[in-house]
Amino acid sequence: MYNHYFQLKHAPFSIAPDPRYLFMSERHREALAHLLYGIGSGGGFVLLTGEIGAGKTTVCRCFIEQVPENCRLAYIFNPRLNAEELLQTICDELHIALPAGVSGVKSYVDAINRYLLESHAQGLNNVLVIDEAQNLSSEVLEQLRLLTNLETSERKLLQIILIGQPELRTMLARPELEQLAQRVIARYHLGPLSESETGAYIAHRLAVAGAAGMPFPPTLSPLVHRLAHGVPRRINLLCDRALLGAYVENSPQVTRAILQKSAEEVFAGEPAARPLRWPLLAGGVLAGVAISAAAWQMLPQHTPPAVTAQAAPAGVKQVAAKPAPARAAEVAATPAGGADFASGKSENDALRALAALWGPSFAGIGGANPKATCEAAQRANLRCHQGRGGLYELRLLDRPAVVTLHDGPRTGYAVLVGMDEGSVLLAVDGRRERVAIPAFVARFGGEFTTFWRMPGAFRDVVGQGDRGPDVDWIAQRLAGLNKAGAPALDQPLDARTKEWLRAFQAAQDLKADGVAGPRTYMRLNQLSGVVEPRLLAANGTGN
Repeated sequence: MYNHYFQLKHAPFSIAPDPRYLFMSERHREALAHLLYGIGSGGGFVLLTGEIGAGKTTVCRCFIEQVPENCRLAYIFNPRLNAEELLQTICDELHIALPAGVSGVKSYVDAINRYLLESHAQGLNNVLVIDEAQNLSSEVLEQLRLLTNLETSERKLLQIILIGQPELRTMLARPELEQLAQRVIARYHLGPLSESETGAYIAHRLAVAGAAGMPFPPTLSPLVHRLAHGVPRRINLLCDRALLGAYVENSPQVTRAILQKSAEEVFAGEPAARPLRWPLLAGGVLAGVAISAAAWQMLPQHTPPAVTAQAAPAGVKQVAAKPAPARAAEVAATPAGGADFASGKSENDALRALAALWGPSFAGIGGANPKATCEAAQRANLRCHQGRGGLYELRLLDRPAVVTLHDGPRTGYAVLVGMDEGSVLLAVDGRRERVAIPAFVARFGGEFTTFWRMPGAFRDVVGQGDRGPDVDWIAQRLAGLNKAGAPALDQPLDARTKEWLRAFQAAQDLKADGVAGPRTYMRLNQLSGVVEPRLLAANGTGN
């Protein structure tokens, strides 16, 4: 009814998946990149999760359109099937011919295996995409794992992509699915749009619909984001009702009052947001939880320059922040369309500069090469962590990092010291440059190295049955998160703690294997208020 009133050619906020209205945020682009990376990485499982309405299907459609010509794709969107029905559906999707009267799990598996071997001989890859995968039973998931057993010396012959709601991560954390979880080679959790992306999303859909003016004032974008929690489908529902409200009230624009009333009508009776079981990157949340004093007294007591002091967990000595050193020169931001910003040639020099961000005592850390520099850092209770991921991953880790930048055949390095919604702050050879995110993404290959603080007595990996000060620290952190009593010291990591660890890892978008590794330590450090440099500092400097 409001299309003619606002001079719109189409309904801008329909929840139908119209490709004309496709809006790829940074998070959607990174999710798509993870799927494309997965199909070229040698087989196994790729996991894409996200809240209802976050845009998983949008990403999936984009992925399907970009599948290489040598890939054959099977897409299953209704996985409420038993194992035999699923295998039969796979045969149908891949056009696998079966002899008349043939049925049963073994017959289907044999036919699929023959088909995969024949496809491999022809140089073809096969990809199975299962949407709404949280509806799969454990038995069906185990059958899918068995399908990936067929492999050559170089790769598995079937790539499986599981797309589902957050419950899917919890499912894969179950002990009976541990073998499948270990075969997940890439995973991505699609979060909501940011406040600025919400405004861009609304403007994009109105422009596609032919809006001559702007019925949604940009000043309302923060309120839309807050009411809809940044979820695209909720934004569509809210904005559609708000335009109808403006039409009914004969208003040329949506007002704040109309938007509030629309939210009450659209979201009436439903929870404001799905509650998270665990706080995500909330530094200092566990200020009241006890920490083993003996373990953390081994840490060097230096506060990085200009780190905002946080409440120290019990047992951790709080040190006053030292004055920040003179800041290196910054230059104007690189335009969004350009990618001609500087990068250094030496990865080792970048690592030494990264170490200096951790405090004056680390300024001299270094060696003849990156390996030697990491070894020197470890002697000072800093550990090197090399990873691969997009900006979303770096935001989650929330710590400065050395990033690898590509410019054609040339490779360079810079220290990522700050990040906000629209730009990153890079340090190269003592000079800082603010770069627009699109320009940065165009050259960022995903490879990064960062440091994390850990006492020398702590092991890199801790699993069930291990004991020691690192196990005590992990058990205390998790007991606090579960509002349980403080566990006794010098006890092995038991089954209950391992289950807590699995749940924590799943909620933090980590590999939920119940084994504490670098990324698990990093997240627990952040939640425990351990003083470390931050990437997302309020002043955007990374200090």
